[in-house]
Amino acid sequence: MPRTTSRRRSARAAENTTASAPALIELLPQESVAVTATDKKLAKLSADALVVAVAKTPAGPDVLMPLDAKGLPENLQEQAQTVGASGAADEVLKIAAPKGSAWSLIVLTGLGTGEESGSEVEALRRAAGAATRALTKTQHAVFALPVETLEEAGAVAEGIALGAYSFAAQKGKTAHTVGAPLAKATVLAPGLDSKALVAACSRADTVGRAVSRARTLVTLSPDTVYPAAVAQLAEDLAERSSGAVSVEILDEAELAQGGFGGLIGVGQGASRPPRLVRVGWEPKNPVESVALVGKGITFDSGGLSLKPAQSMETMKSDMAGAAAVLATVFAAAEAELPVSVTGWLCLAENMPSSTATRPGDVIRIRGGRTVEVLNTDAEGRLVLADGLVAAREEDPGLLLDIATLTGAQMVALGTRTAAVMGDDDAVETVLAASVASGEDLWPMPLPHHLRASLDSEVADLKNIGDRNGGMLSAGLFLKEFAGAQEAAEESAVEPVGPWAHLDIAGPSFNDSKPWGYTPKQGTGFGVRTMFAAVELVAGQPV
Repeated sequence: MPRTTSRRRSARAAENTTASAPALIELLPQESVAVTATDKKLAKLSADALVVAVAKTPAGPDVLMPLDAKGLPENLQEQAQTVGASGAADEVLKIAAPKGSAWSLIVLTGLGTGEESGSEVEALRRAAGAATRALTKTQHAVFALPVETLEEAGAVAEGIALGAYSFAAQKGKTAHTVGAPLAKATVLAPGLDSKALVAACSRADTVGRAVSRARTLVTLSPDTVYPAAVAQLAEDLAERSSGAVSVEILDEAELAQGGFGGLIGVGQGASRPPRLVRVGWEPKNPVESVALVGKGITFDSGGLSLKPAQSMETMKSDMAGAAAVLATVFAAAEAELPVSVTGWLCLAENMPSSTATRPGDVIRIRGGRTVEVLNTDAEGRLVLADGLVAAREEDPGLLLDIATLTGAQMVALGTRTAAVMGDDDAVETVLAASVASGEDLWPMPLPHHLRASLDSEVADLKNIGDRNGGMLSAGLFLKEFAGAQEAAEESAVEPVGPWAHLDIAGPSFNDSKPWGYTPKQGTGFGVRTMFAAVELVAGQPV
């Protein structure tokens, strides 16, 4: 991949900006909650609020008092029932602390029955996040949740980091209505190793800030987040990393010269041209390499296959995959994970115009394979194909792509569960990472009988297949450019690292009410799973 000079990249990335438009880096969260853990006596931990868990049981709500409950009211169980606590997941209630307490407020956060979250660890993460969301405009809170292991302590810390998020970057006169997130949190973790707790809190901070970064990019308006702006953001973040992360950018001329027909074909109808951005973290002695490819359609109108107006309202979120990849690479660098991590941001706007790709056009993907475009609203797979081929050229040990790819994913799995499909080894890694991170993914097949529906009379492939199983045929399309077997057939280098595709169309954007540690709008889904996958590749406990 050719390199561009820093000066040239900056000039290119500045296209289509106005004098008053702030750089994206100025709109990202600048601060995060300060999370620490301690085994001190509860009564000695003064704060504005104390958070205690309530479980939902057949007999009613059960307040899980900490082992050292000195300072807590003896009738807290009765008080919880009086205020209507049920212990349900996401339920948060506040009661006044007794006079003379070390805290002004006692916060009851529901753990649920355990079935809602899938595991006790995730229930703790979710309960901590829900309580944190309710503690806006609060300086300091102590979390006395039922923590017995380092994994549980880390989950509480991470839930706090994920819950301490708000978005006011584009608010004007109503900015004051958005409460500042919790500023400081202390996790009560009696009997656990202090050094390990410091490391767990540090990891939670890294992951929390990465997720917040991805959330904000997805939530920001599409007139602010466009290909050149995201490319500039990557450079700005790299400068802040003091050279730890490298950035290479291809503009539209270089994409055409390099044969990236997917990006050119999708982006040619827009006034803001496409970009391919490579961001890389390279430790001194990497034990393995991972490549992450993200779909970055900064706005998706559907192109000439135009979407209905209502379907466009949330299409700023069609770059959630690229946002997650960008955030993950910088998180891996910050954590100094001993794995080479390369992110490929496939950035374009999909717009209708006289220069847009027409249904029936044939485009040539990087590497020479041709695709007949029958539906211009099936554009994500086209830009991903270019990115996957480019990533394969560097022979990574593990290749993952992540995309808001199909509406069929939501039909099959809903809005909170993502799909994963691909080579068995990669799918197993992703599923293990998702369990550890608390993000819900479900394995899906790539049936051979659907592959024939992608055959074209005039090109090597069509960009759409059978409508029945649309999520799966989209995965089969990507497999042609990324699957280990397919790549090995065209490569002189073997073995080829396994590949998996994550379809996050539903979980990437929450247009319902907040829940757990998840806010409205951009969710940052995928960051935690990919970060945990890199940790697994590194041989580190997650």
